[in-house]
Amino acid sequence: MLKGKRILLIVCGGIAAFKCLDLIRRLRERGAAVRCILTEGGSQFVTPLSLAALSEDKVYSDIFSLTDESEMGHINLSREADLLVVAPATADMLAKMAMGIAGDLATTALLATDKPVMTVPAMNVRMWEHAATQANIATLDGRGVLRVGPVEGDMACGEYGEGRMADVPEILTAVEDFFAAGSQTGSHARPLAGQRALVTSGPTREPIDPVRFIANHSSGKQGHAIAGALARLGAETTLVTGPVSLPDPPGLSVVHIETAREMLAACKSALPVDVAVCAAAVADWRVKKSAAQKMKKNGGKPLPLELTENPDILRTLSQASGNRRPKLVVGFAAETENVVENAKKKRLRKGCDWLLANDVSPAQGTFGGDSNTLHLVDASGVEAWPTMSKTAAAERLARAVADHFAASLDDGPGAAADS
Repeated sequence: MLKGKRILLIVCGGIAAFKCLDLIRRLRERGAAVRCILTEGGSQFVTPLSLAALSEDKVYSDIFSLTDESEMGHINLSREADLLVVAPATADMLAKMAMGIAGDLATTALLATDKPVMTVPAMNVRMWEHAATQANIATLDGRGVLRVGPVEGDMACGEYGEGRMADVPEILTAVEDFFAAGSQTGSHARPLAGQRALVTSGPTREPIDPVRFIANHSSGKQGHAIAGALARLGAETTLVTGPVSLPDPPGLSVVHIETAREMLAACKSALPVDVAVCAAAVADWRVKKSAAQKMKKNGGKPLPLELTENPDILRTLSQASGNRRPKLVVGFAAETENVVENAKKKRLRKGCDWLLANDVSPAQGTFGGDSNTLHLVDASGVEAWPTMSKTAAAERLARAVADHFAASLDDGPGAAADS
């Protein structure tokens, strides 16, 4: 699948660097040529000899080596690759990439390259969650730098949380998806340039009184990742999001809302668009009349709450008339049982083109977690996706959207509306 592809692997200083040994082996099994840059920190965890033995190529580390410069200049080193992969991408390396620092061979190669770059972050959970790291990630995402992970899990430091380096199969999937989508050109192809996208994300909050509300556990991670992925492929993207703790993705328009009715109004204002992805976990119900003041206990008796149904945003967009209906409407189905069968019924009931179904039962850890297991349901059937990070799932969906519109152009006018 990767036959003839050239990958420059930049190995940084982290305990997860050992995974790069298996990554090299797996990439070469699939036909890719792998050349390595090993940072000074990376050499504390893996040796140049082990990388050279597996890649069957010289390992580079010293920018001031005259022999290396005469044989392979640092600029050519990066430009001869089809894809640069930084793994493990430490907090230090991400900061240097975001700032454009070029103090060693690895950072100089990254700054000099005109080829796509994919990072595989790995660090302590507190370092990952730090505002500085999140700002650097947002900067790199906005520049179109691809990312795989990190994921939640046990760490070498004894802590548990998000920051663990993605496993090799997930990295391989991301690399294969990248090349399968035809994005290996040096110009960073933007297949969705000229298209308009609308994405909903996060939960909604339906007020009961000034201090209480009805909501759910959605973190917004999947919706935000999808909006960023579509924007990186060139789409003019509007993100309508409920209350989340995530930073706004760079390079797109963000509308913050609280309730389902506010979300629907914002979506209508964003029309017309070419693709709409409804990833938000919209509350199905709201209190018919919320209290103007905080509701007090009434002698221990529960207070009655009269509920009314919220507007169905996915169905509204799917059944809009004329150019108000997006050419492609994608919904999400959060299920706790009979995931695929319920998703098939929901797609027909809502009238959307695609539906991504996932299991959100507590045991799966999908709500608030960093990984997702999705099933893409459309008119032709069901495509089961492997478990992957929400970032990788977003990239895969964005590529599928781009492929859909490319096929529609090949098939002639009106093809997208007939899907």
